[in-house]
Amino acid sequence: MIAVNIEKKLKAYNGLQLLRIKKTFLPGGITRITGPSGAGKTTFLKMIAGLVSPDNGTIKANDTTWFDASQKMNLAPQLRRVGFVFQDYALFPNMTVKQHLEYATDNADWINRLLTIGGLETFASHKPDHLSGGQQQRLAIMRALAIKPKLLLMDEPFSALDVKMKSALIKDLQVLFKELGTTALIVSHNPQELDGVSRDELEIG
Repeated sequence: MIAVNIEKKLKAYNGLQLLRIKKTFLPGGITRITGPSGAGKTTFLKMIAGLVSPDNGTIKANDTTWFDASQKMNLAPQLRRVGFVFQDYALFPNMTVKQHLEYATDNADWINRLLTIGGLETFASHKPDHLSGGQQQRLAIMRALAIKPKLLLMDEPFSALDVKMKSALIKDLQVLFKELGTTALIVSHNPQELDGVSRDELEIG
């Protein structure tokens, strides 16, 4: 369970705005995060991951405190073991598809399964420059899953995929989330995205 009760001042076009979120995310659940551009959706994910610090409040994962402003406690990102799919993919230009996954795990069977789910088996030796936008996006998702995270943060993870590929991938991801007990928080601008998927909702802004 991830319990979040945080505040963060954000710069907006009309000055400062306060991002305030209090919510509990249950294990194995999927939450779609929506809201207008600039409302703080990406910042919210980064605060949970430990890449940005809230101004006030707490973030707790089960019995472990990740962040507590009053106690000046802020667990390092690598110790939170969170999978993160960045909006710009954040791939390593000099690594092949397979090397991206090997960087996160040495489990060959798991790597092969992720390559299959991502439709990347025939591109295992390719570097990001030789992949389409959709392939890069799928690689970013598979890399985030390689560590078998209990919490997966995804920022517009399906924006470069066509409807057919998106539908098939979401179906496969649901199976993996259930198998791993992964809680997934998914930022999306598409109001139809994840329709038909059992999920919670969080609107920011």
